[in-house]
Amino acid sequence: MPGMDRAAYLSEHRVQEAVAAAVAGVLSEMPADPIMAIGKALVQEAEKRKEAMMLGQIAAMTGSGGFDVLIVCCSNLAAENYWQARLEATVAQVTGASGTVLCVHEDWNGGAGNGLGTLYAFQKACAKGLAAGVDVAAKMRGGASVALYHTAGKGTRLAPLPGAENNNKPGVKLPALLSVAGELVPITVLECVMRQTSSYASVRKGRCSVFWGDQIFVPSCGILPSTGHADILAALRPMPTKAEWEAEELHQYGLIAVDSKGGATQLEKVTYDVAVAYLPPDVVSVGTSLGSFSLSAALMEALLVEFKTELAEKSASLDSDPHFWMPLTLRRADYLAVMEKKGTPTGEAAAHYERMAAFRKAFDPSTAPMLSCVDVGTHAYWWDYGRLGLYFENNLLLSDPSPNAKALRTFLGLEPSRQQANTLSPSTECDPSSVVLKTAVGGGKIGKGCVLVNVAAPRIDVEDCILVNVTSSVPIVGKGGLLYNVVHEADEGDLECSAVRADVFYEGTHLVMNSTQETDGGKVWKTCLEGNPMSFEGVYKANQPLDVGECTKVAVAAHTAARAKLAF
Repeated sequence: MPGMDRAAYLSEHRVQEAVAAAVAGVLSEMPADPIMAIGKALVQEAEKRKEAMMLGQIAAMTGSGGFDVLIVCCSNLAAENYWQARLEATVAQVTGASGTVLCVHEDWNGGAGNGLGTLYAFQKACAKGLAAGVDVAAKMRGGASVALYHTAGKGTRLAPLPGAENNNKPGVKLPALLSVAGELVPITVLECVMRQTSSYASVRKGRCSVFWGDQIFVPSCGILPSTGHADILAALRPMPTKAEWEAEELHQYGLIAVDSKGGATQLEKVTYDVAVAYLPPDVVSVGTSLGSFSLSAALMEALLVEFKTELAEKSASLDSDPHFWMPLTLRRADYLAVMEKKGTPTGEAAAHYERMAAFRKAFDPSTAPMLSCVDVGTHAYWWDYGRLGLYFENNLLLSDPSPNAKALRTFLGLEPSRQQANTLSPSTECDPSSVVLKTAVGGGKIGKGCVLVNVAAPRIDVEDCILVNVTSSVPIVGKGGLLYNVVHEADEGDLECSAVRADVFYEGTHLVMNSTQETDGGKVWKTCLEGNPMSFEGVYKANQPLDVGECTKVAVAAHTAARAKLAF
């Protein structure tokens, strides 16, 4: 760090301690190449320290303490009711604190965008809270920490799993168990996101933190506090050269740049030359944006007033990056040029820029930075479940011996035991690397690299497979497949697990949807794949008018009835 005393720098990083230990080890073993041995020992010590630090971050996430108020923005009223009941039952288990849960839905024709959508969800949560005797705005002004989770989206690239949850994308299940009404059930992606983000509660008093519902990350630089009225999360690093920018393909990402005063500038997917032209000359670091941001109580209240007309009329669609952060951080000409490339007419972009400039001047006449950045570190663990391929990758990661895998197992409560609450016959072989939760099988082999959650079958013979909520009357066999929410009743044969199958339940209907690990649901969304009764879009449309809570009951009933017939 510039300006830091050299001795203090070495002491802060415990360099002398590490070197002394490495030299002592070499002197005790006397290897042929002591310099190489010292270097290796120092690398191992650095890796050990990093692992310990990351596990410490996870301990904070899984320990006591969470947000005082948790707002969830859902896609419809049925989803709002589902999540209100679910999270009231699980919030203390998930976050370590009994925060106030307020689920709302966005009834805004055409969508509000995540900018206005955030304001609208907060406004609706305040109204819902007041009806229950909780003044959310007053609590936040008084220092309460508030989290807001956006869960909207079709989940096209994760198909067919969201369809099997009746369009409840944040309800997709992961391998960990929670207790709901005395029953052990799989945790959801949203609950995992809540667990991970709960560690920010202690450093965000009097703020509203906005998160997305399918990304889980562990910062490699600790949980850093907010410093301004608005901030955004990013993985910062020193300003790259043009060659580094192109080699790392940074033009494909939304970026945050931080200047010497700590002010942040928001940019969307630009080349190095464009970035240099737009950014302040004293940029010291740049990083890929996570999109997640937080607002002070004062800024939230000011934005609610500024956009009160749009909120009352449920008109317009504004996103946080191009309509909040960019006009507040870019020069006028640069903003107009960026918005022109996005297809926004110059007059419209200019009017919005002037509006936000006037808003800024009224809110804070000083020249202090309006937007700052909270770093998550360049070596953060990142577990994304937004695509089917990533769902495979991050679940199969659990059997790996790497520090990253151990961190994910620890986060999910799978350390030290990967096998919990099972009923396995004595003849069942189970590889110690596999994760097996609440599973009942009458025999066979659970091979390496498997993840089984809430599975019931007479026999099994699988390897590198993922099975979540599966009931089968015949043996399950296969390698490298995924079965999700499957009820398979047959008198003979096997249930194959070598591709992807997800079952969809609603009143009077049981659909079997097939795919492959390599298939991108977004690219074949409108296509009816071979063997399927309809396209993924067809399932989405069939689910749209349904009540997810009622559909969940239909699915549970189907599993229960099929399991009652199993005898082993």
